[in-house]
Amino acid sequence: MPTLSPLPILAIAPAQVVRGDGILADQGAAIARLGQRPLIVGGGHSLKLAAPLVEALGQQGLTPQTAAYGQDCSESSLERLRAIAAEHQADLVIGIGGGKALDTAKLLAYQIDSPVVTVPTAAATCAAWTALSNVYSDQGAFRYDVALPTCPSLLVLDYALIRTAPRRTLVAGIGDGLAKWYEAAVSSGASQQTLIVAAVQQARVLRDILLQKTPAALRQWGGPEWQEVVDATVLLAGVVGGVGGAQCRTVAAHAVHNGLTQLPASHGILHGEKVAYGILVQLRLEEMGGNAALARAARQQLLPFYRAAGLPQTLSDLGLGDMSLHQLQQAAEFACREGSDIHHLPFTVAPAAVMAAMVSPLCPELREKARPSAPLRPSSVAPEVQP
Repeated sequence: MPTLSPLPILAIAPAQVVRGDGILADQGAAIARLGQRPLIVGGGHSLKLAAPLVEALGQQGLTPQTAAYGQDCSESSLERLRAIAAEHQADLVIGIGGGKALDTAKLLAYQIDSPVVTVPTAAATCAAWTALSNVYSDQGAFRYDVALPTCPSLLVLDYALIRTAPRRTLVAGIGDGLAKWYEAAVSSGASQQTLIVAAVQQARVLRDILLQKTPAALRQWGGPEWQEVVDATVLLAGVVGGVGGAQCRTVAAHAVHNGLTQLPASHGILHGEKVAYGILVQLRLEEMGGNAALARAARQQLLPFYRAAGLPQTLSDLGLGDMSLHQLQQAAEFACREGSDIHHLPFTVAPAAVMAAMVSPLCPELREKARPSAPLRPSSVAPEVQP
């Protein structure tokens, strides 16, 4: 019989997902099964929202402690939190907040060998689901990601919490969710492996749900379609990565995000906003790399949706229209660094090509109308794409 090669271990899903409206204070018993001395990690605002949970844990006889993670999931933040966890003798980590708070909690739990519970307070990413943490510098620049051996032990999706988050966070989550299809289709669409095929198709389903249900979700905040879109961005987006694993890879959209984080001016822009813009940059690169008709059709489909949802289409939309050519080059070079996800594109991409795509993400006929300031004119950047 032929010898089968060992396959990567998959961390597909949280052990348990609890969904409901106003359910956070009801989770004391479920959390008590995981540990007795939880450390609750979040931002200042999110820790205030955790007050009902802290009370519920106390009623179960647990000894909770809260700790602010800081501004980013960084090595120094993790070092400080490990010291707090050791002093508290924490045997469980609860992360509450947005993507960076949850990434911090997940990685901290792994480092101290404890279970982790995730409680998202916005639908801006799928971080509550995934076995992955992104690590940034103290200044907010992306550094690397860490694949974790398991997904969270418990994910608590309380729609009452999500409903209080700014509209902008859900729009960002929609952008991040859309990227699952546009990246997976390029990196993994030709795979014949069963689970990767399934993951790519789930990414397509996710895209279709977002395209179809987002308008109604944004019109009626908290309504049925809103809840379906929240489930799509927080849960289904996580399913894609869980089933596909490391072989169902991100590509240029996330690489562009990572490059933009190297610029301090980008740090107030949400993850999904940068990723959504990165989708358009990726499609421009695909056009330049020879897949012109399909990529152009995809952009034509997305642009009206972006306008209606309020997703950024240009650097100016991100508030970065006045960046210098040097800053643009800095972002593009980081996006193209060795080991970057951008190299999952089926052609070679140089920083100059990324710069050209970053300043021309709209249709060619709209480029004059939407042209940014002089330092970023497409004519000043020569593309270098080798099919």
